[in-house]
This record gives sequence, structure tokens and C-alpha cells, in this order.
Amino acid sequence: MHIAVVGGGVVGITTARELLRRGHQVTVLERHALAGNETSKANAAQRSYGVVYPWADPGMVFKALPWLFQKSGPLKLRMPPSPEAVRFMFATLRYAWSPGLFGLNKRAMLRLGIHSRERFLALEQEHKLAFDGEHQGLLHLASTQKAMDDYRGVHELLSELGIASRLLTPEQVRAAEPGMSGNGPLYGALSYDTDGTGDCHLFSCELAKVCEQLGASFRYEVEVQRLIADDARVQALQLRTASGDLETLAADAFVICAGCWSPQLVRPLGLELPMYPIKGYSITVPLSDPSKAPASTVHDDNFKVVSTRLGDRLRATGFVELADYNRDIPEARIATIKQSVQSRFPGCADLNAAEAWTGFRPMTPDGPAIIGRGPRDNLFLNTGHGTFGWTLSAGSASVIAQVIDGEEPSVPLDPFRPGRFAE
Repeated sequence: MHIAVVGGGVVGITTARELLRRGHQVTVLERHALAGNETSKANAAQRSYGVVYPWADPGMVFKALPWLFQKSGPLKLRMPPSPEAVRFMFATLRYAWSPGLFGLNKRAMLRLGIHSRERFLALEQEHKLAFDGEHQGLLHLASTQKAMDDYRGVHELLSELGIASRLLTPEQVRAAEPGMSGNGPLYGALSYDTDGTGDCHLFSCELAKVCEQLGASFRYEVEVQRLIADDARVQALQLRTASGDLETLAADAFVICAGCWSPQLVRPLGLELPMYPIKGYSITVPLSDPSKAPASTVHDDNFKVVSTRLGDRLRATGFVELADYNRDIPEARIATIKQSVQSRFPGCADLNAAEAWTGFRPMTPDGPAIIGRGPRDNLFLNTGHGTFGWTLSAGSASVIAQVIDGEEPSVPLDPFRPGRFAE
């Protein structure tokens, strides 16, 4: 079967690899000039299988409001907010206050995270991919005693689901991360022992090469304008090339993996996806003293900034911002990220030489991604992963391939069903 995959980020590339594994003919369509060049470009670099959680967290609602007014607060809202941002925030509140929904969705996302780790390990064993990938765990630091107390409940849930984790004392944290010599407050940490790291952009490019070697066709610098469909099936895609020409591409099935740009493709077919482009920021800088750098990934709960070791580089990421598609990079955001790094890993790198980046995470108002069959028999969706696209990509690619082939997915997909927002 010929399957067209719309989107060449990490979700689209892993989807293509799984479809090739099953013997399908695959064409990948990407508007950038290479794979993994949008949200996958410079994300947090953590594959946090045990950390995944829904966006609509009732416990965060009242914490989040004060953050809006703090200079270095992790949540930002561009003023005045757009109608789209307001609608998304109210939808988030509705889901956050739906009794029991957060717990159900979190368990579903953790199960998908477990499956994703399995698929990543299989991919790395099968292919020699150079992307600074490791699986040395992740530390969630506790800057207050309350944070440490809260981690005990998380640790219990992880243990229940068979996800390896440990509660660490400050001394154990420093033993695990000897380069963490800063004076930031520390009451301990929750260690996610099997979580991973890696450069998502490099991984996407490397896996795209593998897919090409296995026979996939890649069309770069083309933009999918619309789906050509009747009431039962999608017949083709209308494309605009870099030269401005319009083309039509027919296929037997279609998978939408276009991140924040997915809703506009399926809306004409009657499916509303209330996704929002949650903006984040990162810096990437060469290490000047590796002994003073993170050994793996460290989440600083004091600034809500993640610092990750990528070979001889440091990647630090932070902020959740509702600013629509504004790509400006305010210096204040980058200064906060640098401040977090300096408070934990002073001297590891010349932060003045850091390369700054911003990108948009395709977030759903409840939190789970959108995975499953779309509003036509041969249309499928694998999109809306929010801040966990890198983490969940390999797992969601596996299960959408199973759905396409009519198999029972390895992970129950009811919380991820595309039509849930109309219910």
C-alpha cells in the first residue's frame, strides 16, 4: 500500500520507518528543506518516558496564575491574548476540572511512554544512528521540601506501572551529577532511571537517511495545501512546490503528522482539532569544561528549566508561552535559562556563546496526543504531542502503524482518539 506521510519532523519520520518495516511504500512530504527542522530542531533533548503528563493538570491551575506575573516565571502570555489563546485556556480549564480525567490521561501517556522507550531501544539496536543518544536517566530536582514530598506520590505511581525510579537525597543527587556545583536550593530529587537524551534534529535526519535507503520517497520544500476527498475516502493531496507550482499526489492512505499545522488540513473534512502552538525556548552551547556539566538530564524545578548533556554540547530549555506563532526571542527568556544553568552547573560553558532557538509545541487542551483514524476511511492522524513529541514519537509511530494495518494497538488508544473534542 502506498502511504503518504504529511510532516517530516520526528513523529513523521518514525511513522515512515514503522510503515516501511511493514512493507508499505512511503512518501514523506515536508515543507522544510530537511527533516526535523521545525519543533524537532532544538527541543529539550530529553526522552522523558516516565515524566509524561497531561497539559490539563488541575494541580497546576492555581500555581500557573502567579507565574504570569513573575519576571522569570515559566508561564507567559502575550498581551493582549488572541481569541485563539483565550479559547485554548478555557478549554484547558474545562478538561483540568473534569473529575478523574487527569489521572486517566496520565496513566495512558505513561503506558505510551513505556512502549516508546521499547521502540527507541529497538531502533537504536537496529540502526547505528549518530545523534548523541543516551539512556542514563533524568533527575527532577526538588528546590523545596514540599516538592520532595510531592515526588513521593509520583514515585508510587511509577512503581505501580513498573517504571524504574528512585527518591534521592541531596548527597545522592550530587553523587549522580558531580558537575552540579552551583548554589541552587536542593532538597533531593526524583530519579527516572531509564529515561534518555538525544538530539532530536540529528535523530530525525539520520532516520530519514535510513528510510530513503529502505525505499521511502522524500519530497522536501513542498507544502500540502489541502486533502482532496469525497465523503468516504481521501483520494490525493494538493501540493505547492518551492517554485509555486501546484501538484496532486495520489496514495492509498494518508497520515497527518504535521504538528501545529495539522488542524487546517483536516478541518475541511469536518474534524476540529483544538491544538495550540505552545512556544518554548532553548539555548545550545559547546561545553568548555565537561566535568562541570550535566551527566544526563537535570530538570531544575526552581526555574522550570531542563539542562541536558548532548555529547560535547549543553542544551537548556524552558518556558511555556502562549504567543500564537510569534517567533521573537526576548532576551529576558534566554537570560532566565542561562541563570538556571549558572545556578546548577557554573563554569560548564561560555553561556555568552549560546545559540538561542524558539519553536512551537502542538498542544491539545487536555494533553494526550491525537492518534488514530480520521474522518475518512484511509486518513490517519499522529499529531498533537505537545512537549512530548520527541519522547513519544517512536511509540506513537508503532501504534499508528498497527491501526493502519488493522491490528490491535500495543497501547489502548481511547484517550488519544481524534474525535474526542466533539464529544
